[in-house]
Amino acid sequence: MTGPLKVLLVDDEELARLRLRSLVADCIEVPSVVVGEAANAAQAVDFLMARECDLLLLDIHMPGLDGMQFAARLRSQPKAPAVVFVTAHAEHALQAFELEAVDYLTKPVKRDRLQAALQRVAQRLALQGERASEPVPEDEGMLVVSDRGRVLRVPVAEVLYLKAELKYVTLRTAQHTFVLDDSLAELETRLGERFLRVHRNALVARPAVRALERRTLAGEGDDEGGEAWAVRVAPVDEWLAVSRRQLAAVREALVAVGR
Repeated sequence: MTGPLKVLLVDDEELARLRLRSLVADCIEVPSVVVGEAANAAQAVDFLMARECDLLLLDIHMPGLDGMQFAARLRSQPKAPAVVFVTAHAEHALQAFELEAVDYLTKPVKRDRLQAALQRVAQRLALQGERASEPVPEDEGMLVVSDRGRVLRVPVAEVLYLKAELKYVTLRTAQHTFVLDDSLAELETRLGERFLRVHRNALVARPAVRALERRTLAGEGDDEGGEAWAVRVAPVDEWLAVSRRQLAAVREALVAVGR
């Protein structure tokens, strides 16, 4: 993605739009610009027919078509903008993520929560730009995670690795760590060839594999002193143990990435 995020505010309350405009301007870590405002879905449709935007900050309860209905219609449109719901009502979160919303913010919106949502949109657009020339399926899939009472949809393309930790699985992206209830075996079957088994307790996204070397990893060593083969995961620069059984496959993956 080049340039700032282009944001359209859709809310029937003028004061709410004014506050959002101010918050967007304050989120300097993620360059963004409000390119328009709409008081209802009809006005938003008129705007989108004339101009493009990257993101809708979308209220739910509005006169006429509500935010959920509007977002559902947008899903059928080519190159539809991303949607982040901004609402005073917390009970629609699950439905929002079923509509593939990037995030769900409750009013009064805090700057750090809006900034995190803008960052997720920017990362998704950047990833789409990097992979625009690659043949990819229409639906790469999502993983549903829980995070401090919120339900989030994480695109599989953003996942760097999955690691089994006792009774749960840790999911790592470039920015966050989440917990999944699914088993690693179930995830491996579902995610397919995009992920490489490096150990009985870990799957790594093939594009994230950067290096293989002997490292000292606490509790993971094959030899005395805790030394073991390990793979470096980019861009987080973390090391995961590689089992002897998977060593050849990891070497092959490194060669493939370098081609």
